[in-house]
Amino acid sequence: MRTEIASLGEFGLIDRLTGGIELKNESSKYGVGDDAAVLSYPSEKQMLITTDLLLEGVHFDLTYVPLKHLGYKAAIVNFSDIYAMNGTPRQITVSLGLSKRFSVEDMDELYSGIRLACQQYNVDIVGGDTTSSLTGLTISITCIGDADKDKVVYRNGAKETDLICVSGDLGAAYMGLQLLEREKNVLKGEKDIQPDFSGKEYLLERQLKPEARKDIIEKLASANIVPTSMMDISDGLSSELMHICKQSNVGCRVYEEHIPIDYQTAVMAEEFNMNLTTCAMNGGEDYELLFTVPIADHEKVSQMEGVRLIGHITKPELGCALITRDGQEFELKAQGWNPLKEEK
Repeated sequence: MRTEIASLGEFGLIDRLTGGIELKNESSKYGVGDDAAVLSYPSEKQMLITTDLLLEGVHFDLTYVPLKHLGYKAAIVNFSDIYAMNGTPRQITVSLGLSKRFSVEDMDELYSGIRLACQQYNVDIVGGDTTSSLTGLTISITCIGDADKDKVVYRNGAKETDLICVSGDLGAAYMGLQLLEREKNVLKGEKDIQPDFSGKEYLLERQLKPEARKDIIEKLASANIVPTSMMDISDGLSSELMHICKQSNVGCRVYEEHIPIDYQTAVMAEEFNMNLTTCAMNGGEDYELLFTVPIADHEKVSQMEGVRLIGHITKPELGCALITRDGQEFELKAQGWNPLKEEK
């Protein structure tokens, strides 16, 4: 069954996609259905706002990305930015640019992923827009969140001797992408052959259905730890560390042997003949949290499940370096994904 979007019209499509949304957050006073949403935040809170633009052919490939997964991921990457400020996401607006090849059913799929993410993370959809596009699918999501005024964490607060921590493991999303791209090229034009991904499910999940680390923010709060700086890892650990060091005017030392890597990631890197540490440092799209804490919190963070201590902050003149397993020192390079870099 395929229903042309034009048969519903813009408002009919919005009604269909947003029908039955119940607002869960106290700060959401009025959602979809008027010229603007109405939000109300208490004065002791800071409001946090982030936005993300995803373009077909640049940020995602519909050859292998299911629309429901895409919707879920598009919401999650915004939630992750709010958690990276030590906040809680509360509302999103969703804007879509659609070409004629998309049907109403396709949009149902995309929105079911967005709505699932909102349900899981207790976030309200309060508005958005749809328009026609000549270049495929465009998704723009804006997320609004809040944090206590004294608990907001920026990138610029890291101090000398602070400890550097990351959540989860790194490089898996990048290896998942390599795997999908390889299978896409192998099966070009083959209609009936299904790729075999058995034993590699974790890598695909990390690429197609990432999660935002709400659990880590909750653990930090219950341990009474406010990080001195924090970011989410979207462009690769190396790149994010350099952002923190530049904005905090410090240097860093990160130890290769402490970088958390999943077994499937290691196996896949070997299969592709890629350097495992390079994949973990520069892969991106892990949406893990990178944060620094005072050395006094050493005992608390080292006992925190899902968090690894990977290095420490130094004087700015020492620069940013990776210490290899055999004790060599390499200057960190931001080889992470740069959407504005010209293709050579």
